[in-house]
Amino acid sequence: MSTASANVSLPTTQAEWKKALDDLPSNPEKLPVFFFGHGSPMLAFPESDMEDRSDPVFYHMGPKGPLANFLKDFGPVLLSKYKPKAIVVFSAHWESDSERLVTDYGDENPLLYDYYGFPSSLYELKFKSRGDSALSQHIVQLFKDAGFLARTTTKLESRGMNGRGGRGAGLDHGVFVPFRLMFGEEFTDIPIVEVAMDGSLDPQKNWAVGQAVKKLREEQVLILSGGLTIHNLGDFSAFSESTANPLYKSFAQAILDAVTVPDANKRKQALINLTKHAGFRISHPRADHFVPIYIAAGAGEGGGCQGGFRSVRRTGICLRCVNIQDVCLYQFAPPRMQ
Repeated sequence: MSTASANVSLPTTQAEWKKALDDLPSNPEKLPVFFFGHGSPMLAFPESDMEDRSDPVFYHMGPKGPLANFLKDFGPVLLSKYKPKAIVVFSAHWESDSERLVTDYGDENPLLYDYYGFPSSLYELKFKSRGDSALSQHIVQLFKDAGFLARTTTKLESRGMNGRGGRGAGLDHGVFVPFRLMFGEEFTDIPIVEVAMDGSLDPQKNWAVGQAVKKLREEQVLILSGGLTIHNLGDFSAFSESTANPLYKSFAQAILDAVTVPDANKRKQALINLTKHAGFRISHPRADHFVPIYIAAGAGEGGGCQGGFRSVRRTGICLRCVNIQDVCLYQFAPPRMQ
């Protein structure tokens, strides 16, 4: 395992992560691919209901926490540096087994409130965006060219349970909750298309899913893959650095070690081997929130890894293109706000 991470400087303040974002390359020939911490519906929790909560977990996950503030800085940088023609997004909250599914929602993407037991205001959240049928069909063809079964899905086809009642179609909360912070409640300048990950949750198969769409980077389409590096809803202490036990932190460090392996083949193997780490299963009782890292890595595959890393601990890891061809970890902390 590489020791490159020993020299990594981890941002712990907003000023430091802004500096890291500023250092991202502008207008590359191939857009970078990002794996980012998409958080939870708590990011949109009414601030008035959070004011009396001294619990560090609620603070960390909430609308005034570090991830929320990072996402507000992250989105505008992506738009200004890369000027994407569209966004293609994978979410930990959408999987399909036998075929790759691609949204084709037309002039306005509906929202799927796929969460339960939250305040009523969280079922009234707005995020206005649009799709693009030509892009959706193009993505389907890329998958078919790579040997996958693939098709589009429309507003008429349910993709899951809706917290408002019944079933429905739409962008799930792993997309619209962070995107509201990143891009604002109305974002129709460029289309957004969501793609389902492979429901087997197999790292190699999801790496191949990413590889299938990597040509989009040459077409000025931004690929984002959202999940979490730690996701154990049976242990909420894991969601705050101050309360997480050492095994979570050991796994987080192992991720950083893996992505800083200089050789591309060895780096891929180190990433795949993360599922064998002693902290993997406690960090991910089910692997759905970790698998998007493999999609991002597959989409960014293709070159050497150069340059420095500033990265995150758990909640907001981003994969970025260092030399325009390959994807390497760029972790942005769940830092303490100062």
